[in-house]
Amino acid sequence: METPAVAPYGLKIYPVTSARDRKRFLDFPYRHYAGSRYFVPPLRADQEKTLDPKKNPFFEHGRIQLFLAEDGRGAVVGRVAAIVSGMHLAKYDDDVGFFGFFEAIEDYAVAEALLDAATGWLRDGGLRAVRGPVNPTINDVAGLLVEGFDRPPSILMPYNKPYYEDFLLRYGFERAMTMFAYYVHDAYLDADRLERGAALVRRRHPNLRVRTLDMSRYMDEALLAHEIYNEAWSGNWGSVPMTDAEFRHLANDLKQIIEPDLVVFVEVQDEAGRWEPVAFSVSIPNLNQAIRHLKDGRLFPFGLPKLLAYAKLGAVYELRMPLLGVKRAYHGHGFDVLLITETIRAGRAKGYDACEMSWVLESNKALTNALDRMGTVIDKTYALYERAL
Repeated sequence: METPAVAPYGLKIYPVTSARDRKRFLDFPYRHYAGSRYFVPPLRADQEKTLDPKKNPFFEHGRIQLFLAEDGRGAVVGRVAAIVSGMHLAKYDDDVGFFGFFEAIEDYAVAEALLDAATGWLRDGGLRAVRGPVNPTINDVAGLLVEGFDRPPSILMPYNKPYYEDFLLRYGFERAMTMFAYYVHDAYLDADRLERGAALVRRRHPNLRVRTLDMSRYMDEALLAHEIYNEAWSGNWGSVPMTDAEFRHLANDLKQIIEPDLVVFVEVQDEAGRWEPVAFSVSIPNLNQAIRHLKDGRLFPFGLPKLLAYAKLGAVYELRMPLLGVKRAYHGHGFDVLLITETIRAGRAKGYDACEMSWVLESNKALTNALDRMGTVIDKTYALYERAL
């Protein structure tokens, strides 16, 4: 059943305090997007884990307050979360809080009341600005879709109603950053140019090697990637380092779908002959191409066989590259080209003929320029918004 377009009289906003409230908070998107051709229902188990203080290491340094909007008939018509990230405040000391998990029917009064609740909670906590949406951090599912509503999202990417941006702007938010999802398909890729570029990088760096993930040392490999990631992204707009516990949590989640040939490391050899990992990328199958057929995000009791059946039937033919990092000392050396070339080569061998690289900050000109030269296209656009409190 779809949610109403306008909330009846008697709108009520209240904090989530009970297990029943939490269930209603988690359930709302599945009703809100009922009948949508492009919405891909996130797996319910993953959503529950994200908001569980006992299972998500974000809560070791952060806090979240959930809010629900209810109409005069007692039906949920919206939700939002107010978020405090201790890691963000430790890095920037800027008194910025966040909002996320935002959903509302097409009635501005509902969105306004929800945002009032979230910003009020943050203001009472001493914060002076709010940014979002993040769910719950910029390292998780983050950003608002603003272009590309006529296509399903890739795995671990957001999808939302087109009117959300208007609601945020009416409330006084301004766009703080634009991000792009780049898409490359075998049919349009300038493969020769890419291979020539990779060969040039190798000639310039004879003390370099490229290797893939060693699954027998999975967590050790993950910690190498974690070190590169935090250092590589440290200068990017809005970046927040992931704690060891957060990266281990992510690595454990990805382990279920990781294909070793699609995780690539670039290493350089020092004078003593030791190999130092200086760049990495992770690509994963776009399981949203199969998950979209589950409808309600439930794997059990019947969803898992359906998911596996669609995957085996070839429904999953795309990759998504969610992680790519090059240590800052090696920026401009073309190591990103090596990572992408190796991923495309391995993906082809496994039957994947397309890849989404997402998301990429608009301000990351070195990477956006490189992707433009490779024959990629911007497939979707996302944004983060901010306003003073």
